Amino acid sequence: MRRSLGRLVAAGIAIAIGTAFVAATLLAGNVLTRTGYDAVTLQFGQADLVAQGPIDDATLTKARAVPGVQAAEPLTTGGVYLTAGNRSSYEMVLGVAADERLRSVGVSNGRTPSAHDEIALAPTTAERLGVAVGDTVSASYSVPPADPDAVDAQWEEKTAALRVVGLVDDPDGAWRQYGGVGLATTEDIRAWSAAGPDDPIATTLLVATADGSEQTREALATALPDTTVLTKDEAAARTISEFSQAGNVLVTVVLGFAAVALLVAALVIANTFQVLVAQRTRTLALLRCVGALRGQVRRSVVVEAAILGFGASAVGLLTGSALAQVALAVLNRSEIQAPLPATITLTWAAVLVPLVVGTLVTVLASLVPARAATRVSPVEALRPADAPEASSRAGRVRLVLSLLLAVGGGLALLGTALGAATGAADPMVWLGLGVLSGATSFVGVLIGAVLWVPAVVRVAGGLLQRAGSTARLAAANTVRNPRRTAATSTALLIGVTLVAMMSTGAATARTSLSRELSDRYAVDVQLSSYGEPVDAAAMDAARAAVAGVEGVREVQPVRTVQLLAGERQLEVVTMPDPRTLVRDERTISGLSEGRLVLPSSASVVARNDTPLTTTDGTPVRVTTAASNLGGSSALADTVTFDAIDPDAPVSGLWVRLDDGVNAANVSRDIQDVLPSGAPLGVESAAAERQGYEQVIDTMLAVVVGLLAVAVVIALVGVTNTLSLSVIERQRESATLRAIGLTRRQLRSSLAVEGALITGVGAALGVVLGLAYGWAGAATVFGSAGHLHLDVPWRDLTIVLAVALLAGLAASVLPARRATRTSPVAALAVD
Repeated sequence: MRRSLGRLVAAGIAIAIGTAFVAATLLAGNVLTRTGYDAVTLQFGQADLVAQGPIDDATLTKARAVPGVQAAEPLTTGGVYLTAGNRSSYEMVLGVAADERLRSVGVSNGRTPSAHDEIALAPTTAERLGVAVGDTVSASYSVPPADPDAVDAQWEEKTAALRVVGLVDDPDGAWRQYGGVGLATTEDIRAWSAAGPDDPIATTLLVATADGSEQTREALATALPDTTVLTKDEAAARTISEFSQAGNVLVTVVLGFAAVALLVAALVIANTFQVLVAQRTRTLALLRCVGALRGQVRRSVVVEAAILGFGASAVGLLTGSALAQVALAVLNRSEIQAPLPATITLTWAAVLVPLVVGTLVTVLASLVPARAATRVSPVEALRPADAPEASSRAGRVRLVLSLLLAVGGGLALLGTALGAATGAADPMVWLGLGVLSGATSFVGVLIGAVLWVPAVVRVAGGLLQRAGSTARLAAANTVRNPRRTAATSTALLIGVTLVAMMSTGAATARTSLSRELSDRYAVDVQLSSYGEPVDAAAMDAARAAVAGVEGVREVQPVRTVQLLAGERQLEVVTMPDPRTLVRDERTISGLSEGRLVLPSSASVVARNDTPLTTTDGTPVRVTTAASNLGGSSALADTVTFDAIDPDAPVSGLWVRLDDGVNAANVSRDIQDVLPSGAPLGVESAAAERQGYEQVIDTMLAVVVGLLAVAVVIALVGVTNTLSLSVIERQRESATLRAIGLTRRQLRSSLAVEGALITGVGAALGVVLGLAYGWAGAATVFGSAGHLHLDVPWRDLTIVLAVALLAGLAASVLPARRATRTSPVAALAVD
């Protein structure tokens, strides 16, 4: 190992990167668990016991009567939609606990609500609504019908005026992940939640005891047989089990990427040891001649791999731990909505798993080279290991297995994509089958790589025959050792395939979702009046104000009329020129005189023979056309609308935004400029579209970043391959130098060789990734009927360019070594 230290560096770096990935992932899982635990325990305040189950008034009375119980309060939560002027916000609200020990938040400014018409707001909500302590906000909520079984039973919309009496202080961040929380009386929360008098008021009861004894817990459990009485720590562990499951899913996914990195590292390690064994065949043969047993030779290679694996894994563990701590420190300084710990927690699993996995992967990768070390005879010592040929028995077995898996898995993947388009089963079933089929076909591709990758490299090298003697020399050298070339190119193939697959799938998802949302929500921004109609002057003022907002292309007034389709209502809208406002072409093409373009939700009137009437029973004679228009409003041109109700007032505004603007910012600007006399609600479909696209882009960036680790490891393997190739061909290079090959030509030959290996691996990976990405997107989005396959040309070009540049860069150090050795020294006899 001391003599081969330089040759083992690349393999050590590869396994160190992979184990650092594993260590950082496990430490991140510990942080997720601790974060979830802290977030839940903070919500319990200073409670000694927690009873979980249906908590009603009778249960509360029984709990307070148990000896040893000093206080018992339900953890009541709810939500309410608040408005102030033309601003609105949805607020999560907690019921005020009478005992301060059982409160998880306090009030920093003002006082705690004590009456049914009072509320304390989170500071962010107060800022969003533009209110302060002493101001009034309006709460909107629904009340169930008195007789739910009545034919005309409908929920009643109600509003209530609430006085802001305080601002909530949450110094420990107990409810930070919800964006803050408000406080109100339990009676108000029950009303806003439409809870009946006999309905449970909560599912968690917080209890403060005198001594915290086990006897009090047992007595409480006896008094409340329908609940589970736990300590605060036990309740927190039980509550975060669902969160922990979500966290474990995340950790599992990231560990999947770590597994890919380790697989690529294993290929690099196996390739390294194959070459090392081939270079030591003279020494190994000599050892065999003087009495060394096959087992001793095999164990020498395996022990060498174990030492390398353990040492590199230790470096990876330290690196991954340091990176995790740095990431945690950065997150703690950011505005992330979670109470993160200050330092990482090193558990036995987080330490041992990376060490064991890294060492085990290295040892397993060395088994085949170790076996080869015992089978090479002295006569064959100087011959490099050839790749199996399809004409040999082993080659035929490999070829048949590869074809069965690749072709069978590919056909199954195609069938899955087509089956998902029919929507005949649960989408998750198709997704599972798609993943299984894709993985099977990819395994088949990898098994057969040693047969077909050298052939592809040979064909690609043949295209360089006219580029000069240097290129011809490089092309010949790439297939001199087909097994090593196949292993190196396959390692890069894995990483590039996964990167290209995710890029293609994300691009297709982005395009499909964008078109789907453009169809469903064809209007960028809608301003609607909920409640009392807005007078004409205020509506004109609102229209002028919105038209002046930067990023707004056009604003048109909308009139509305209500029709009846049997017992169901259908809202019909019109505006002066919908063709310049509505993005969906199908909706626009359906507009004509005497026709209503129905939204996708209006299936009840999807047929032309469905009778439509006004609210007073007057028949409406129109035809209907289906569309992808979202919402619940049908669209009509002005002529058709005036024939129904020519006196219908303006009820809102529809807005078209400029292309490429930040829709969320423009929507906020629109809400801010609305005059106080025009209480219009703002709904931005454009912001929703951009939100989905941002989520996809963020997920893509994270996934590609994780998969890039595998590409980096593969490129390390390219450098290793070229370095070992230079060492093997030392005498050959010296001979070429002696007969006239210049240093520049030798460097160019190695550069072309590196670019050829990486270029073939990257190009094949891009092709496979494109196919898998399309198949995956078809499986996920096929049932939606809005699949638009896309090619991320920019991303794929970047991947190819990076691979080629990395191949050229990988040749620098080997070329430097090759050119610095004089021909005389290289040709000297050892």
